[in-house]
Amino acid sequence: MRTVRITEKLSVAAQPPLTTFAAFPQAGFAAVINNRPDGEDAEQPGTAAEAAAAQAAGLGYTHIPVAGPTITEADVRRFQETVAACNGAVLAHCKGGTRALTLHVIGEVLDGRMAIDEVRGFGEAHGFDLAGAEAWLRRRQQSGASS
Repeated sequence: MRTVRITEKLSVAAQPPLTTFAAFPQAGFAAVINNRPDGEDAEQPGTAAEAAAAQAAGLGYTHIPVAGPTITEADVRRFQETVAACNGAVLAHCKGGTRALTLHVIGEVLDGRMAIDEVRGFGEAHGFDLAGAEAWLRRRQQSGASS
């Protein structure tokens, strides 16, 4: 499983197999954030199974299910708060890692630590297509919403 380190505290990844949860503490992770809605596909383990695997490994576990087009600012803020509250590194995942990184990047732009024009390049530098995050931010900008 490939994990991509985004910050000192956050890494993102595709769906991890349940068998890998036991190794996460040795890899430096203290918690897992699952950004997949249950039932997204037949091969995902689901929230209950992930929560049990995380608990067995001594990890914190949070489920923040999102779908790209319907991400809300509340989802972004909950993601940020969960990462900030964790006493250690967090592995956030979805099916491929893009939604997890999208939540992080939207928060960075809303909080003024990144410009919208930097989003795509940031994603490309980490191996992700963040066109959806950029589109979300531009729609918000056009609607006149403030952070």
